[in-house]
Amino acid sequence: MKVLIKKNVLESIVINTNPYLDKKDLSSITSHIFLSARDGVLNIKATDNEIGLEYKVKNATIADEGMATANGKKLLDIIKSLKDGDIMLETIQNHLYIKQNNSKYRLPMQKPEDFPEFPSLENKKKFDINAGSLSKSLKKISSSIENVNSKIELTGALIDIKKDHINLVGTDTKRLSVYQLEINSQNDPFSIIIPKKAITEIQKLFFENIEIYYDENIFIAVSQNFEFFTKLINGRYPDYTRVVPNEIKQNIILNREKIIEGIKTISMLSEIVKITIAPDNISFESINDDNSEAKTFIEYRSNVSDQIILGVKNRFILDFLSSIEDSEFNLGYNEPNLPFILSSGDLRTVVMPVNI
Repeated sequence: MKVLIKKNVLESIVINTNPYLDKKDLSSITSHIFLSARDGVLNIKATDNEIGLEYKVKNATIADEGMATANGKKLLDIIKSLKDGDIMLETIQNHLYIKQNNSKYRLPMQKPEDFPEFPSLENKKKFDINAGSLSKSLKKISSSIENVNSKIELTGALIDIKKDHINLVGTDTKRLSVYQLEINSQNDPFSIIIPKKAITEIQKLFFENIEIYYDENIFIAVSQNFEFFTKLINGRYPDYTRVVPNEIKQNIILNREKIIEGIKTISMLSEIVKITIAPDNISFESINDDNSEAKTFIEYRSNVSDQIILGVKNRFILDFLSSIEDSEFNLGYNEPNLPFILSSGDLRTVVMPVNI
């Protein structure tokens, strides 16, 4: 293989594919990036067998067709050290050479034919949805998803397809977020669980025209420039409809910026805040085991007749407020020590209070 490619093009692709590499076993083929030059296209792939990304580069000059692999981290470090301009990638025996002007690097290759095959589209159903809307919707609920949990289904987002809308759900058992996305198309009802790592990568990729396919095990997205896949989580997601309260005794409209200001003042000393909502002000107080203390209040006229007191983790409210665009949001309250609900537009987050 012998390929000439612009440094900025190659660097961007290798940066984007590095999160897909196997970081635990550096001796495995999945710690390598795979390159294939054929029919005027340079394909660059990375996968850890759970998630994968392939780029199709059509503006590279292919002098000789062939295949190669290279350790992804080392390849990225080399590319970053080079100057802007063309880079030559060439395989000689069992090594990949990276050349630019007077600089030359050599990396050992593994057998390219051992690189894992990406899943095919055969027998996959098509998911008719705007990819950009899906990405933005997943972002709104991603902060509520567990990174690690013994119940693997809680480390992903539920995509629950209904007749005329989609519910996207994330929970860490202390809070649960649901975003309802209206759709015009008529997809068959189904539900899948996408891993949180895949959600992070989807937010980087899903901007252009993309076709999405799936079955019970795999989710695939294809564009003119890339192909992405992730294995789905097999598990039974909790019945989120039972968590969201059917009735709310009191709805309180609050100002987004004022609440952020109050909580951030307290968060310097405490992870938990006591919020007291009175008819003409809202106070914020730290909850600490030591003798440190932080207090603040804002003047704010609300529709409450009696004080409402909530204990809550700061980041639960801040995560919700960072996911909305409106200047005001709604707090739904029933009784002390019962979950309360934050809502704005089509986003709802149910939060378990902290006993104070």
